[in-house]
Amino acid sequence: MSRFLEVLNVHNIHRKVSLHPTLKRALLFSVLALSLQGCVEMAVGTAVVATMVATDRRTVGAQTEDAAIMLKGANKIASNYPDAHVNVNSFNRKVLLTGEVKDEAAKQAIEREFATIEAVQSVANEIEINFLSSYTSRANDALIGAKVKASIVNERRDLLNVVKVITENGAVFLVGRVTQSEGAFVGDIAAGVAGVKKVVKIFDYLSEEELSRINKGL
Repeated sequence: MSRFLEVLNVHNIHRKVSLHPTLKRALLFSVLALSLQGCVEMAVGTAVVATMVATDRRTVGAQTEDAAIMLKGANKIASNYPDAHVNVNSFNRKVLLTGEVKDEAAKQAIEREFATIEAVQSVANEIEINFLSSYTSRANDALIGAKVKASIVNERRDLLNVVKVITENGAVFLVGRVTQSEGAFVGDIAAGVAGVKKVVKIFDYLSEEELSRINKGL
């Protein structure tokens, strides 16, 4: 298993998504949830949580540690960098930082702080040095992210809880534990969604044998 970051070219012809009514409702809820990007994910029903944990390819321990990392990181940002806009995501103990800060010094300081959090294995610092994004821009990112997820689900419903989609200023970041073929497929889907400026894949790649063992619960 290895961590890999790849930036894809965005397609010139965008994908038109025809949604089932159930997916339309899911898209609406996704927009609302993604508009709160950067906050710790809110609690949902016990049955839903149990299903998500069961279908996630991370171990339960990794899922628990990821939640703790995101909470600790969000608290650090709120306490030490109140003027920054930084979204914290952790997947399989690997942190992805996106958003905007005022200068390079703040960007590097934030990365160093995250590297000291217990259980963090690596930090992908994709924070931009720029003015803070507007709420309109963030809402647009939420919509783009929801469209990407809906497009993936339309084609491969089984990947719904396998690939995490993070959107920042039109850039789509894809994280998850996938095979090479799954990663290529999801990247291609995301690159074809209207509004996407670039796609960055940050995957833990699994062999087909590793995936088979995970699916068998070994």
